[in-house]
Amino acid sequence: MPGLVLGGVITFAVSLMLACVLLRWRCRRIGPPFGRRARYWASFIVVATASVSAIVGVLFLAAGRVPAYVGILVPGGLWLGKLPPQRDRDVLPRAWPAVLTLPFSRLYDRMGDDMQEWCDTRIEAARPRPQWIAAAAQYYWNQMGGVTDPRARADLDRWLQSITHKIAMVNLIDLEPGSRRLRASLQLHPSTQHSRKYSEDDPARTARRLETEALNELHLFLAYAYRHGYHTMLIYPYRPRAHRPTAQAAQPMTPDL
Repeated sequence: MPGLVLGGVITFAVSLMLACVLLRWRCRRIGPPFGRRARYWASFIVVATASVSAIVGVLFLAAGRVPAYVGILVPGGLWLGKLPPQRDRDVLPRAWPAVLTLPFSRLYDRMGDDMQEWCDTRIEAARPRPQWIAAAAQYYWNQMGGVTDPRARADLDRWLQSITHKIAMVNLIDLEPGSRRLRASLQLHPSTQHSRKYSEDDPARTARRLETEALNELHLFLAYAYRHGYHTMLIYPYRPRAHRPTAQAAQPMTPDL
């Protein structure tokens, strides 16, 4: 009996650590499974997996001379299993396969919420000034030097160039350049060559559209970075107050003598 208990405890501890590692590996292209919202479902999955491992190990040990450590093979299902993050499983009949996949569906939903919150925080930090949007994109791009996949790098470069160009056009519109110069500048980049979408006859509307699209592209950029493991990047600007003019203290007025 003490051997069963000891074997179960050891199997549970080893399986718990292994399940954490394999769950992180499984979610490596989605996001961290132990984020602020997702950690509860992630904890439930790893604890449940370790518990099943311990039970299986104890049963094998009790049935014969098979060591309880065979139970540590159970967490391998987190890596080998094909449980897609599909919401469609929620509407399936509540058969046992659907019940088994429900925690994973909830985990992926909460991971999506964590990613949305992470992106929104950085978007709101860059929103007050158009130049902060382009500067933030450049800052985050500089932090992603470890991305070596050519296709991923091409996507990041495309978003960065588009954001930088559109914010440059917003700054140009603030200078009131005239319709001919504005149209010529818009034609310099493929993303702003559509004459009906970006009209030089209504520069204020064009500026609003350009800034909104730059923010949307920055959101896509950040979501891509988050899914590729760059979810620890600092918020740009780091200290928004440092970029704002400080109010000057009112000086007392003295009458002229």
